[in-house]
Parts: sequence; structure tokens; C-alpha cells
Amino acid sequence: MKLILVAPDSLLCAAFQQNFNYLPNVEIVNNYFEWLPDFDCMVSPANSFGMMDGGIDAAIRFFGRPLMARVQQRILEDYLGEQPVGTSMIVETGHHKHPFLAHTPTMRVPMIIAGTDIPYIAMWAMLLTVRHHNQHARQKINTIACPGLGTGIGRVPHTEAARQMALAYDHFLYPPKYLNCIVAAERQLQIWEGGDFR
Repeated sequence: MKLILVAPDSLLCAAFQQNFNYLPNVEIVNNYFEWLPDFDCMVSPANSFGMMDGGIDAAIRFFGRPLMARVQQRILEDYLGEQPVGTSMIVETGHHKHPFLAHTPTMRVPMIIAGTDIPYIAMWAMLLTVRHHNQHARQKINTIACPGLGTGIGRVPHTEAARQMALAYDHFLYPPKYLNCIVAAERQLQIWEGGDFR
């Protein structure tokens, strides 16, 4: 699986380069996702109600307006009208070159989420959802295009979002072999280390 980090902002691009430089199968693109020739799945760092009318979601409308209706219908069916932050769901886009969208809320409604661990939580949820999809679906997701989670309306600083996202990807690639209180404490310290959580 390949991860393409989409960073039209040069500061976000630099933050991605600094934090993901040791991780495999990562490409960082200093451009808008519309210019990517190949990806299977676009990550939508959305809200819990599927309102795709701002930030990166406004660009996602290039898939066509029916996509938002499909996303909201799935939210109604699968989540009874509110998809929790910390979940992700795969929705078919109807686009032959880019067939999937990972709808991944980073906030219930448009709001500031700086000072939280939501970029980690959202990245982790998205990666696990893609893994689950690939374990069960006939058409696999091989290439994911992902923006900076929480860096738009959420106002998470680029360096902090990139750090948390890279940590989630690292944990995804290199999961623990066993679980105990030491493993849990170390992971929690890693997630919160360096963040402005006071």
C-alpha cells in the first residue's frame, strides 16, 4: 500500500517531509489532489454529518455532487445520523480512476481542534478501515491520497498534525506483538509527546 501525502501548502509539505522521512511507501506532493494522476482512495477529513462544503471537501466535489448524498445516506444507515470522530468509512465514488473515498471525520461540526490528538485518531481510523476493506473487498485500495488532517478549519499546526499522522502510520506498519500496561503507556506518551496539550 502506498500513501500519498497531499500538501498544497509549502509549510505542510515541509512538515510532512520532516516527519515521514523514515517511513516506507510514502510520497509527498506539494500540490492539490486534483493534479494526482493515480490514486485509489481519497481521504476526506470531514465532519460527522457529511457536510462536504468547505476546505478539502469542497475540492472533493469534483467527484460529483451525488457523492455527498451517498456519504450522508451511509451516515444515516450505519451511524444513525452522526459518524463519530475516530471512525472512517469507505464509500464508492463512481469515478473509474479514483473509485473510493475514506470519509474520516476530524470534528463533529466545523470547529477548531488544535491541542487535541485528533490527527492521530483520524489517521489511525482511516488506516484500519482501509486494511479492513482490503481484507474483505474484491477491489483493493493500493494507493491512498491523504491531506493534512485537521490543518484547515481545525487549525492544527502543520508540524503537530504531521507528527501525529506519521506516528499513526508508524504504529500501523509496526504493531506491537503483545499488549500490557507498559505498551499502552509508551504509546500514549508517544502520541502526546511534543504536543501543546496543557
